[in-house]
Amino acid sequence: MKRRDFMAGLGIAAALPAISRAQQTMPTVGFLSTRSPDEAAIHTNAFRRGLEEMSYVEGRSVSIDYRWARGDYGRLPSLVAELVSHPLSVIVGAGDPAARAARAAGSSGLPLVFLVGEDPVSAGLVTSMNRPGTATGVNFFTGDLGGKRLELLCAMVPSAHVVGLLVNPRFGTEVVQQHRQSVAVAAKALGRELVVQEAATDAEIDAGFAELVKAGIAGLVVQNDPFFDSRRSQILALSSRHRLPGIFHIREYPSDGGLMSYGASLSDTYRQLGVYTGKILRGAKPDDLPVLRPTRFELVINTRTAKTMGLTVPQSILVAADELIE
Repeated sequence: MKRRDFMAGLGIAAALPAISRAQQTMPTVGFLSTRSPDEAAIHTNAFRRGLEEMSYVEGRSVSIDYRWARGDYGRLPSLVAELVSHPLSVIVGAGDPAARAARAAGSSGLPLVFLVGEDPVSAGLVTSMNRPGTATGVNFFTGDLGGKRLELLCAMVPSAHVVGLLVNPRFGTEVVQQHRQSVAVAAKALGRELVVQEAATDAEIDAGFAELVKAGIAGLVVQNDPFFDSRRSQILALSSRHRLPGIFHIREYPSDGGLMSYGASLSDTYRQLGVYTGKILRGAKPDDLPVLRPTRFELVINTRTAKTMGLTVPQSILVAADELIE
């Protein structure tokens, strides 16, 4: 063997223990989502970008163990059990039901970083927003905007005297009731009749739309819910088929052909979720990381869809819109 080859071999051999140690000490994030991997890909990528801001790159300096409920919240307890049966550094609960499931399981003492739309204090996830305890994260703060969404929808479709609300009863009784109340109060103030329909399965979404159309609604508010997000294509196809104007909570709906949305940027909140996860990995304690809340909300309008539905976007909406999709 040539001396140069021999020395190179020694270098590789010397590096192997270091590589092995790096692999053994690489932190692992348990990522529990209420959604489906394909549908949530853009937001999962945003989560990875947040981790990278803290110098954690998946596969190089951090490992991520994913579990997807695919809209079936009943699977969450078993998915949490699977995750915590492996060595983890932190567990992430992406979506209200996932965060609640991780919290209920205790997560074996692991720090929890969550992304939720409901009030995390009322949900029992944290002790306070500023000193959250053993869990922290991002409060998407979108469930309280149901009334505002109805107001915007009625401005877009002033002839909509009967409007519908689609909710998922499995999301959480208290949260759903609060959302229904918010929209009902707005409907009464606007002089609109509100028809509420529940749906928790694919078949119930189809049946729910049929009932809403039968009731004569001329506009639809869809509850912010990970199950509905995971069935976005189905909901948008039904809205298009029935020429039913709808307002949603994230821009991905009008981006995919829905009429309009109002809420915080979900991509940015997932990025913030990644940043907080990275801070925990670097040694920060959840109690030292106040729960984050968005300060800016975006109104997104798909003008092409409006034209297809025979709607003229009012000047007031055009001026207020943060993004127009043509």
